[in-house]
Amino acid sequence: QKEEMEYANVWGKVEQAPPDAIFGTNQRFKNDTDANKVSLVIGAYRCEEGKPYVFPVVKKVEEEMLKENLNHEYLSMEGDPEFVPLAKKLVFGSDSKHLDRIATTQSLSGTGGLRVACEFLKQCFGDVQCVLPDPTWANHNRVFANAGFTKVTKYTYYDPKTCLLNFQGMIESLKALPKHSVVLLHAIAHNPTGVDPTHEQWQEIMKVMKEGELLPYFDSAYQGFASGDLELDAYAVRLFADNDMQFLVAQSFAKNCGMYGERIGALHWVCKDKETATKVLSQVKLVIRGMYSNPPLHGARIMSRVMGKYLDQWKSELMAVAERIKSMRTLLRNELEALETPGSWSHITSQIGMFSYTGLTADQCEALMSKHHIYLLKNGRISLSGINKNNVKRIAAAFKDVVVNVK
Repeated sequence: QKEEMEYANVWGKVEQAPPDAIFGTNQRFKNDTDANKVSLVIGAYRCEEGKPYVFPVVKKVEEEMLKENLNHEYLSMEGDPEFVPLAKKLVFGSDSKHLDRIATTQSLSGTGGLRVACEFLKQCFGDVQCVLPDPTWANHNRVFANAGFTKVTKYTYYDPKTCLLNFQGMIESLKALPKHSVVLLHAIAHNPTGVDPTHEQWQEIMKVMKEGELLPYFDSAYQGFASGDLELDAYAVRLFADNDMQFLVAQSFAKNCGMYGERIGALHWVCKDKETATKVLSQVKLVIRGMYSNPPLHGARIMSRVMGKYLDQWKSELMAVAERIKSMRTLLRNELEALETPGSWSHITSQIGMFSYTGLTADQCEALMSKHHIYLLKNGRISLSGINKNNVKRIAAAFKDVVVNVK
């Protein structure tokens, strides 16, 4: 709500904002003095010892760069000229026939790409209807709202009774949308649920969106992190491209290469043809110029070398990370079932990626935090990377306690 300025205290009427659900819970974890506390909150990979993980390939590249006489000049508005085509080929395929009709810019990781895309969509089409999966990453709502979209609605996605995809409900929701609605899709490893469509279901989703003249808007934050295979995890994006769809992709390297703080990503506009892509790029560059002028250099340099001469090493390391996450899913499920924890826990292993939507209630989540010092989001989302062989038994026992005793 807008207020008249009072010059004696210009910002005196600004209200205290509520804490961000993720970072607020993480701060609560940091303030906890219990020696055995566990964080299953932040979507950042942790090694078996619970420590932040730097990919060895990134260390190699940084050591290599230190020996070179590199400068710190500005990048252009669209980003590093070596990074941009490599990022495009990673998500669409190095041999894709569609590369010429795709306009690509470097972005400030995934969130920055989403925000630039929303700004340009608003400039092009006005206050169109934008539709997000229910549920979705909480920050999606804020990104669309900050761009000025007021008709932001939800489509059916998750079934809380089964902890699986409500595919029929999703299809019905998409079919009911007005033409030219912007539909946000998670390309792989849906956040927060970890529930993804099968390849066959993606084919049906693509068909419905094409027939309904809907504009797909992919958030691709976990390519390679879900299955360990960069090619397999790009299936949905490449399917839409191969069926001559026009759409957007916001791509991030935060999770799949541990580049969280470097804010490195790419934004792709899949257009009708090369001529259109050239025009789109020229206008998106103006949006970038007015928002942050040009992207950071360091992360782009690192990822250019990782995706270039060290690609095979990165693939190997990424597979190892994905396999550890999968093994923690199996370990947690086995412990829960060994304790005869009420309910079915098969969804722990059927979901994929960094997160699991456990099905726990908000009260059960609060009990995990206040009684057991195990921190998670109150929607029941946990980050699997916070689990290891040393704490999984304690986590499972705490889960059983709150399932049995907190209704």
